[in-house]
Amino acid sequence: MTDATIPGDLREAFDAYERAIVANDLDALDAFFAPGGDTLRGDTAGLLVGHEAISGFRALRGGVPPREIAQVHYRPLARGGEAVESGDVAQESTDGDVALLVSVSAFRGGGRGLQTQVWQRIDGRWFITAAHVTPRTPALDRTIWRSVGDPFLQGAWEGPLEGLTVAVKDLFAIAGFRIGAGNPTFLEEARPEKATAPAVADLLRAGASLRGIARTDEFAYSIAGDNVHYGTPPNRAVVGALPGGSSSGPASAVALGHADIGLATDTAGSIRVPASYQGLWGLRTTHDLVPRQGMLPLAQSFDTIGWLTRDGETLQRVADWCLSYDGSASTENVYGASGDDLPWRFLVPEEILACVEPDTRTAFSRLLAALAASDDPPPFRAVSSGDLDATFTAFRTVQGAEAWRNDGEWLRAHPGAVGPAVAERFRLAAQITAAEEAAARRDLEPIAAHLAELVDGAVLIFPTVPGPAPLRTADVDAVRAATLRMTAPAAAAGLPAISVPLLTVAGAPVGVCLVSRAGTDIALVRLARRLAALMAGAAG
Repeated sequence: MTDATIPGDLREAFDAYERAIVANDLDALDAFFAPGGDTLRGDTAGLLVGHEAISGFRALRGGVPPREIAQVHYRPLARGGEAVESGDVAQESTDGDVALLVSVSAFRGGGRGLQTQVWQRIDGRWFITAAHVTPRTPALDRTIWRSVGDPFLQGAWEGPLEGLTVAVKDLFAIAGFRIGAGNPTFLEEARPEKATAPAVADLLRAGASLRGIARTDEFAYSIAGDNVHYGTPPNRAVVGALPGGSSSGPASAVALGHADIGLATDTAGSIRVPASYQGLWGLRTTHDLVPRQGMLPLAQSFDTIGWLTRDGETLQRVADWCLSYDGSASTENVYGASGDDLPWRFLVPEEILACVEPDTRTAFSRLLAALAASDDPPPFRAVSSGDLDATFTAFRTVQGAEAWRNDGEWLRAHPGAVGPAVAERFRLAAQITAAEEAAARRDLEPIAAHLAELVDGAVLIFPTVPGPAPLRTADVDAVRAATLRMTAPAAAAGLPAISVPLLTVAGAPVGVCLVSRAGTDIALVRLARRLAALMAGAAG
C-alpha cells in the first residue's frame, strides 16, 4: 500500500534507495544521504551524526536480508522552506521541500522492520537528512551471544548475588556445553565439558544466574573486540566504535543491560580495555588469585580472571564473595591484605602517561586537579614505570611462546581456520625460540620487582587506555601498540588493576586505571569506589 499523495520524484528516489540497500551498493547509498556534518542516522545501537560517520558504518554493516516494502506513508513537512499546514495536499516538488516517509519492511525470512526518513529536495535532488531504522526483532544478537537464556542456568535461590545475571566469556567450562573460544571450527570439534569451572560455579552458588555464553575474540588473542566469524559486538557508549576485546561479548552484554556481571579474562588488558571503551567497571585480579581450572588458557604466566559491571557497588559484591573463603570453593590463597584499606596515596607513572592522547591527558589532568582541590585531597607523586618498550617486548615474547604451545598444534591442523589478524599473531608466536623466551622471562623479573616496589605503599593511577574507543573503520595498529604498552606492565607483574569510568573525552568514556599490590583486590575496589564518589561529589 502506498499513500497516493507522495510526489512521483520522491517515490522514485525512495525506490532507488531501497534497491541500493538490497544490493548493498555503498556508493549509491552514500549519495542518497545529504552531505555534511548534520545528517543523522539512528537505530537500536545509537545515533550516527554526519555523513562521514554514516558512510563508515555502512562500509562495515553488510547488506540486509531479502525483503519487500509492504507500506510507505508520506507526510509533507515543508514546501520551499515553509511549514506545511495539516491537511495540505501534495504538489510538484520544488527545492527546499521537506517530507517524512515511514515504510514497513516485510522480510522473506519472517519478521517486519520500520524505516523513518526525512527527505529534503536540494538542487533538484531528494536527499535523506535524517533516518531511523527499527530492525525486525532478533532471536539474539549473535555478535554478543553464542547461547543465551532467561536464564541460561539458574543459580542458587538465595545468596549475596541473588537476582544478578552473568554473561560468561566463551573460554570457561560449563558442564554439558562446549568451549568455543570465538572460533566455529574449534567449537564444532570440542567435546562437552564434564564439570563447570570454579569461577562460574562460585557465582552460581552466590545466587547469580547465567544469562548466557558470550563471544570472545578468537582464542582471546586480541584487544580490539572484533571477530571475523561472528561480527563485532556493539559499543554501547560510542556508536560505530570497537567494543574492546578480547572480552568484547561480556562487556557489550553488561553495557547494554543484557547481564549485570561479565565473567571475563585479562591477559594483556582484555578486561580493562573494553571497560574503558564502554564506560564500565572492570577488575583484573591478582595473578593466580582466582582459580583458572576449567578456563581455556592463552598465556598462563599472565592469564587472570575478573569481572565487568556497570557500577562499583555490584563489582564490590562480586569481589567480596568470589575473593573470600566463603565465596570460593577452591581458592586456597590468603586474602588478608584486602581486609585493610589501601593507602590514600597515588603515583602517576610518567612513561605510561606519555602514551596517552592529548585530549585524554587534559581530561586526566583535570581529574587530578579536582582531587587535589577536594575536601579529602590525596598526595600525588610522579614516578618512572620503566622502559615500556622493553616491558612490552619481553611480555609479548613470553605471551606468544605460551600461546603457541597452547594452540599451535590445533592451528597447524586447521590452516585458514582463524582470521588474518589472529593468524598473523600466531605466525609470529610460532617463530619464538626457547632461548628468546628464556631471555624474556629474565628481562621481566626486574620489571615486575620494580612495579611491586612502587605499589608497596601507594597506588598507581593513570588513564586505562590512550583515548576513547576507535571507530571500527580506523587504523588501530598504532592505538593497539600504545594501549598494550599501558596495560602490559600490571600483567607482567601479576598485579591487580581496576578500570573506573571517570573521564569523558569528546563525549566518550575513558577509564582511569588503579594498580595496587598483589592480593589487595577487594581493597582496590573499595579505593576505586571512594575515588569515584569523591569525583561525583566534586562534579555535583
